Amino acid sequence: MTIDSRMTVLGSSEPGFDTILSPEALTFITRLHDQFAGRRQERLNARMVQRKNIENGRNLGFLSETAAIRADSGWRVAGAGPGLEDRRVEITGPTDRKMTVNALNSGAKVWLADLEDATSPTWSNIIGGQLSLYDAIRHQVDFTSEAGKQYTVGETTPTIVMRPRGWHLVEKHLRYTDRAGLGKAASASLVDFGLYAFHNAAALIADGRGPYFYLPKIENHLEARLWDDIFAFSEIALGLQHGSIRATVLIETITAAFEMDEILYELKDHCAGLNAGRWDYIFSLIKNFRGRGRQFVLPDRDRITMTSPMMHNYTELLVATCHRRGAHAIGGMSAFIPNRRDPEITAQAFTKVHDDKRREATDGFDGTWVAHPDLVATAREEFDAVLGDHPNQVDRQRPEVDVSAADLLDVRSFDQTVTTEGVRRNVSVALRYIESWLRGVGAAAIDNLMEDAATAEISRSQLWQWIAQRVITEQGDLVTRDLVEGMLQRELDGSDRSTDDRFDDAAAIVRLVTLQDDFPTFLTIPAYAHYLVDTVAERESVSA
Repeated sequence: MTIDSRMTVLGSSEPGFDTILSPEALTFITRLHDQFAGRRQERLNARMVQRKNIENGRNLGFLSETAAIRADSGWRVAGAGPGLEDRRVEITGPTDRKMTVNALNSGAKVWLADLEDATSPTWSNIIGGQLSLYDAIRHQVDFTSEAGKQYTVGETTPTIVMRPRGWHLVEKHLRYTDRAGLGKAASASLVDFGLYAFHNAAALIADGRGPYFYLPKIENHLEARLWDDIFAFSEIALGLQHGSIRATVLIETITAAFEMDEILYELKDHCAGLNAGRWDYIFSLIKNFRGRGRQFVLPDRDRITMTSPMMHNYTELLVATCHRRGAHAIGGMSAFIPNRRDPEITAQAFTKVHDDKRREATDGFDGTWVAHPDLVATAREEFDAVLGDHPNQVDRQRPEVDVSAADLLDVRSFDQTVTTEGVRRNVSVALRYIESWLRGVGAAAIDNLMEDAATAEISRSQLWQWIAQRVITEQGDLVTRDLVEGMLQRELDGSDRSTDDRFDDAAAIVRLVTLQDDFPTFLTIPAYAHYLVDTVAERESVSA
């Protein structure tokens, strides 16, 4: 391969990074950018247009121009690749060394190795995570912690499905210079996918599995088409058989829910299934309809349940669509987690997770997510009861499912209650999660719930919407900027502070994404740009 130096590394070097950031790997991600960076920007521009149309009163519906695809019963997706046939329990989590070993030893069928919402995108986390995956795939990931504890991996490990960062994010520690000489921050999606595929695709196939991906934040079928073209290009470039790469798409935006068939169709040679990403789905609904009036105001987050008609309609349509096309339908993540120091909290978490996974298995899902190793057995028990010895229930068709556009937007079916305590909890979660994220921890246990970027997005977007729509709580409090600011200050005053905490920075971000007239599309965009980029990368980006 001819070495092309138009991808410049601006981030600091750490042990092992030169393995991941080899000249050959950088050349490959340069080629990906040459081919697809322009189309990525086109798709991001189209997102802005779509959001503006919804804001101006345009309602979502199933596309008339793709009706023939939905009506054609003859096509199917490629389906599960080797090692993905049984996905009854998938564990999600970041890719630091310790969490990698824990996930590989969890007993789950699949590990969603997450470089997205469960990872704070520091340079060290991103490239260190790639190094963890590189070593895990080569069975050399054992390590000893600073405290002397040894972590070793057992013989049976889950199939790895890697989740790259979404289209909206950039990697400022890598500067891509196009053929015209213009320099810009690299696409985080292309970097994450490209480094992982370049280093690991052949090794994974040789090990009887394959290069598998979860695709986040997809908003429509044209974004799925872009990914499919990237896969096809990469297979040729890396000498892989067509269809070796398989993807599972997260249906975690309200717009994508109206294009499930079309998304499967665009990716059909590379598609394994769809996932019901519940938390980002709720965030997407708020983000797109936040200014459309009181009828789109959602209640306290804990009142937005998967058994509510709107959320149930979404999951019913996902299962029926997947099984009609030979695809896996994978359930979402309950936020409840056990607390090994509190038996009562643990018992409550197990009960709630049992209920959630029983509902998914009974409704026809082929597998589900958990975020904690202690919950693997709980989820497996519910899916074992339905699946038995079968690897999945893709053959279970759901012809009785008939979900309309109005059903997918049935916001009024939620309990409409907003409480003052719900406002305070959102302030607290947003502040504490962002503080954790700024310290490099992207999945944080807060009040016995597993919080990640998606749940923090719900918290801050609800606050913005409640302020904008002048919501009055059940206790009679008008939700205003002053009310939220007061709660934020009290949370700061009551925090367990240290000399190296990031609470002041976190509070500044909460104010930026919650109390301003403008609504940043993702809190992670300004937070990353202002707080997680190394000085050298900032300086080089400005000079470029």
